[in-house]
Amino acid sequence: MRRTLARSGGIALLGAMLVAGGGYAWLVGVRAAAPPPPEPALSVEVLDREGRLLRPFALADGRWRLKAQAGEVDRRFLDMLVAYEDKRFWQHGGVDPVALLRAAGQMALHGRIVSGGSTLTMQVARLLEPREGRGLAAKLGAKLREMRRAIQLEARLTKREILGLYLTLAPYGGNIEGARAASLAYFGKEPRRLTLAEAALLVALPQAPESRRPDRHPERAGRAREAVLARLGATGLFNAPEAEFAARVPVPARRLAMPMLAAHAAEAARRERPSVPVHRLAIEASAQMRLEELAAERVRELGAGVSLAMVMVDNATGDVLARVSGADPLDASRAGAVDLTRAVRSPGSTLKPFIYGLAFEDGIAHPETLIEDRPARFGAYRPRNFDRDYQGTVSVKQALQLSLNVPAVVLLQAVGPQRLASRLGQAGFALKLPPGEIPGLAVGLGGVGISLDALAGLYAGIANGGEAHRLRERVDSAVTDGEEARRLMSPVAAWYLAQALVGTPAPRNERAGRIAFKTGTSFGYRDAWAVGFDGRRTIAVWVGRPDGQPVPGMIGREAAAPILFEAFARLVTRPAPFGPAPREALNTRNIDLPPPLRRFGRMAGQVGMGDGPRIAFPPDGASVERDADAPLALKVSGGTGRLTVFVDGVPSGTPARAATFFWQPAGTGFVRLTVMDAAGASDSITLRIREPAGLAGTPAGQLSGR
Repeated sequence: MRRTLARSGGIALLGAMLVAGGGYAWLVGVRAAAPPPPEPALSVEVLDREGRLLRPFALADGRWRLKAQAGEVDRRFLDMLVAYEDKRFWQHGGVDPVALLRAAGQMALHGRIVSGGSTLTMQVARLLEPREGRGLAAKLGAKLREMRRAIQLEARLTKREILGLYLTLAPYGGNIEGARAASLAYFGKEPRRLTLAEAALLVALPQAPESRRPDRHPERAGRAREAVLARLGATGLFNAPEAEFAARVPVPARRLAMPMLAAHAAEAARRERPSVPVHRLAIEASAQMRLEELAAERVRELGAGVSLAMVMVDNATGDVLARVSGADPLDASRAGAVDLTRAVRSPGSTLKPFIYGLAFEDGIAHPETLIEDRPARFGAYRPRNFDRDYQGTVSVKQALQLSLNVPAVVLLQAVGPQRLASRLGQAGFALKLPPGEIPGLAVGLGGVGISLDALAGLYAGIANGGEAHRLRERVDSAVTDGEEARRLMSPVAAWYLAQALVGTPAPRNERAGRIAFKTGTSFGYRDAWAVGFDGRRTIAVWVGRPDGQPVPGMIGREAAAPILFEAFARLVTRPAPFGPAPREALNTRNIDLPPPLRRFGRMAGQVGMGDGPRIAFPPDGASVERDADAPLALKVSGGTGRLTVFVDGVPSGTPARAATFFWQPAGTGFVRLTVMDAAGASDSITLRIREPAGLAGTPAGQLSGR
């Protein structure tokens, strides 16, 4: 008897071992045959510089499916999800035998499937490969395939990666897939921080996403949420009072629109790199949101068909921190589909500071230099001030602050309109002229085309000490700072401009002296501009009709400048200070200036004509090798009275009556030399100084005259 029992026990043990061995061999084979990890299609995401979502794009079939990772969602939500769906998730290998036995027992007892025994991994398998067929046999076959696929997923992925797939693929009703898309659609926020009520709702929805959709069936969604809270009440994840409060919170009864900050910038990024799933722009989401809110508020006051645009740039890097390309991208009446920040328009008077900057750089003017604002004719061209009045004798600084036209044209004739256009183009922001035309004096008053973002980049160059950066739209592109910074004007000229523009009279009800700014109005009241900067950022504002039609009475000072000041007020409590004055700057009164700088001496219409001084040698644009033992000879002809030589806008040496000056450069690089006579007439050249490597320095030096 004992032998029989022993023999029977041995056979049973052998059978169990064979079954176990066969099961293990099957499991090993399944795991070994696991395919590569799946890569489901995802919505393209455009993020800001800190990784915050600006705008997602739906898949081709209209679904919203945003990638989610376990570490990027609320921790308590994850704990609730695991406790509710698969409490042994962290222990099993894809299939939970206990859950399967329970499901089989319930089916035997009730004659139908009560619970499927699916683990989270099996649910991920089903989401990756949806079931086909509706009969019992089809369901059982699908369940076996899910088990096999779940084991393979566990062989290839970590538990947190599997959770990430569930959080990305789980259905939440309609075209919403994944916890991130659901949280944005129902709560208007990322799922990093969820209330208990929100977390419970996100746990409940995937079991019956269509019948529990909050926007269509809020009562059913509420009951499902209460069931989750009741079932998890004993887990210790929350206490009873917290659960009671969560159950009373109203269920969101409508779907929210997906985020659409910086709509045009996001669309441009996707169009530029269509195969990239995630784009990182240089935009700051918080600044973008505030400026878009400001635009939406102000556009209602501007009248039918009138829109506005804003660009904010980081002075030191050229990063585009905000780009508001119209008040509403969906407003067809205001051409919302058009990116107005890139549209080429007439800039009005906003280019005037760059005329003054070149004059400062050449040493032919100083902010305290006196200049005449009187009627003048330049051939057939006769500029007039906006108010048709004239101020007489004013300082150059006042002429810029009051945006007087005649002084600007006089100075433009002195520095040259072609040189102005070339300098702006060399800095990376070319002016737009009709084919075959060359820049003329009308450029200084807006007779040229430029975009809003280019203006922002140019003014950022002033704020950055005369070094302009090409605008950088995205932070996921490698750039070299040395290649990006380009000389717009000398540091001294840039500092003079910043100090002058800070004193521009502020619009009504605004405090002066907070930012440096300039306004402009194009011919026929078609465009109103305001561009301003502090020590860190530059903001440019445009107001007008996208179709180019005039808006009678619309001027930059009244339409655009108040928006500019409000933009700074919403973004910063106190504007960032400007840097200190360059060592070479002359911060002095008119009476203390060198005599040639006290008055811009020629009458309007005669600048650059007559017997003013001329630099005969070396020629403009020459490349000269520096000789430490022999100074460079600067030969000058003509001129009235004593001559003053300026090196990059800074007086060098003492005024002298001489035909030849001798100058010893201090180092290599480009340098601009200007000679001015006692009457204020001048001539300038640009040289490149070369010398052996290792001896580079600042292109400056001392002059002596003979």
